[in-house]
Amino acid sequence: MVLLESLIGWSRAQFALTAAYHWLFVPLTLGLALIMGIMETLYVTKKDDFWRGTAKFWQKLFGINFAIGVATGLILEFEFGTNWSNYSWFVGDIFGAPLAIEGIVAFFLEATFLPLMFFGWKKLSPKWHLAATWLGGLGATISAWWILVANAWMQHPVGMAFNPVTVRNEMVSFADVALQGMAVTKFLHTVSSAWMTGAVFVVGVCCWYLLRKRNEEMARRSLRIAVIVGIASTFIVMGTGDRSGVEIAKHQPMKLAAAEGLMDGGTQAPFSIVPGIEVPGVLSILATHDLNGYVPGINDLKREGEAKMARGRQALEDFRLFRETMDTDSAAAAVHAQKLAENVEFFGYGHIENADQLVPPVPIVFWAFRVMVGAGGLLLLVLLLFLWFEWKRKEEFPKWLLHAGLWSIPLVYIAGQAGWAVAEVGRQPWIIQDLMPVNAAISELPSSNVIVTFFLFLLIFTALLIAEIKIMCKAIKNHEAL
Repeated sequence: MVLLESLIGWSRAQFALTAAYHWLFVPLTLGLALIMGIMETLYVTKKDDFWRGTAKFWQKLFGINFAIGVATGLILEFEFGTNWSNYSWFVGDIFGAPLAIEGIVAFFLEATFLPLMFFGWKKLSPKWHLAATWLGGLGATISAWWILVANAWMQHPVGMAFNPVTVRNEMVSFADVALQGMAVTKFLHTVSSAWMTGAVFVVGVCCWYLLRKRNEEMARRSLRIAVIVGIASTFIVMGTGDRSGVEIAKHQPMKLAAAEGLMDGGTQAPFSIVPGIEVPGVLSILATHDLNGYVPGINDLKREGEAKMARGRQALEDFRLFRETMDTDSAAAAVHAQKLAENVEFFGYGHIENADQLVPPVPIVFWAFRVMVGAGGLLLLVLLLFLWFEWKRKEEFPKWLLHAGLWSIPLVYIAGQAGWAVAEVGRQPWIIQDLMPVNAAISELPSSNVIVTFFLFLLIFTALLIAEIKIMCKAIKNHEAL
């Protein structure tokens, strides 16, 4: 048992490590794709060579980031087969579909149009080059769509039926998988947060130039675009975050209770700003859009979980009996299959030993949520201050604001990492919500293998991150605008 816990813990840690590093690169890719597309559009429409040089500069930073981000993404997909083979077998028919589409469609767009964007400035007409830029960015965004469809399905599994003969879940509705509310909301929330990340990055780089009084025209005009994109995307993040709260309250109530540290539920549930400071009724409004809406607490959900665990164990027993009789007694097998169907939605609960295991690490989820919201609020404030000073037509931004813009770069990454901590840690112990816990998804392999590769990946990813930062800093430092 100790070895199993060690294997599960290290496998989860390895996947979390890879995902966390990968998400350092992805949002900047998506955000810069939008901003450089806007800048090149200005070049084509205004026929102003200033925007051509500016777009090429941001495209250079986009290329550095994109190249390194691809490596971590590929490793993530391989880990499903190496560390989580039971998961891959159990739901591979469903989970693999969006990943396959992502590989065929999105990578095709990226592989075709991004090289044209980077190397086609002298070979393509301005309009065709602009099309390549937008289509390359679209490919990256479509890639995010299918990855997030797969992730949303893990948060709320739909569109499938369990086949007890093959011991696999099989897709019965691709539309349900691809277009469910959780997938749409997660995509809009995640991509808009990536646009915000790209905008804040551009603001920070521009602030660095303005503090050193270099490339001031490029910095000032780029900053204007980035501030507008950043403010607009932040409001989209807020709107989709509100919708996400409703989806989570409906499909993952334990995650919501953990994020609020809500032990006992009720109507007019309070929202906790920090421990000891609560705003009555706000959580009910956020979760149900109704002041009197009922929000269950952790203790309520544990009691519900005990009943689900009993039905889950019954489902496992009926499944065992079906497997024993399916080749020898078709009538008995049919009876067991019918009983299994009655409880199959609680199948995953049969692997849970006690109700306490249904509770995710509350302190991590609670504080990660507050870091995400607090950092997002600070970033919006900084962007609004830039907009106000720009609107007032000040000759120079105050130095304190430029420093705030520069330090917003690490802050936006902290907000993004905290958001994913809420999403992924908050659904523990499930790898697929209510359907499969992590202890049933793990591969049978020595924990030493996972430990070795964990530290190997840690070294490689850290080296890649350091290399990217150094290359980017050098590109920014050496750039001289026309």
